[in-house]
Amino acid sequence: MPGIPVKTEQTPAAVLFDLDGTLIDTAPDFIRCLNQLRQQHGVPALPAEQIRRSVSNGARAMIRVGFGLEPEHEGYPEKHTAFLDLYETGVAVETSLFPGMDELLSSLESRGIPWGIVTNKPARFAVPLIEALGLAQRCAALICPDHVAERKPHPESLLLACRQIQVEPIKSVYVGDHERDIEAGRNAGMHTIAVRYGYIEQPETVDLWQADRIADTVSDLTKLLQ
Repeated sequence: MPGIPVKTEQTPAAVLFDLDGTLIDTAPDFIRCLNQLRQQHGVPALPAEQIRRSVSNGARAMIRVGFGLEPEHEGYPEKHTAFLDLYETGVAVETSLFPGMDELLSSLESRGIPWGIVTNKPARFAVPLIEALGLAQRCAALICPDHVAERKPHPESLLLACRQIQVEPIKSVYVGDHERDIEAGRNAGMHTIAVRYGYIEQPETVDLWQADRIADTVSDLTKLLQ
């Protein structure tokens, strides 16, 4: 899908990113914490890839993958709390920007294009994480569920980020690795880019999300944002 990926056919006013699976690779720490919790309960570690593809669905998905439990099941609240406590003590032990992402961010910065983060990850984890990765001073906005009444796919968080950066949503881009990200971007009137390199259980379904563009790699994403 060639062309400049903004509705105004101009340089984007701002680029907003989802966090887990889009901007940064948090899977190694999710995998480490879930398998540590399984070890505490006397069960063997799961293969990393089995856990990785569910990371974008958060702690609830981790407990489902790790123990086959849903929120209404006995034992779920304790394991959910224990997982979050483990994760909070080591949010950036093995987490890093995806390869090539730092260069992409530097390119945006050099062109005077502000970038921000809009995530469903609570501030309790997101704030220390971006601080540990040295992104706090570079990021023009960080919007977490704590800051809004409605989570994605509701557009409230995206619209708040645009207000903070002082840009128009229609001139801005949202990048994500989950269908709810693309839906939120559309609901906000933004241009959307789906990234297939993220934590996606069925990569072929990305074509059905109705994103304006799809990036299979960070390199593809960089080209779309130029």
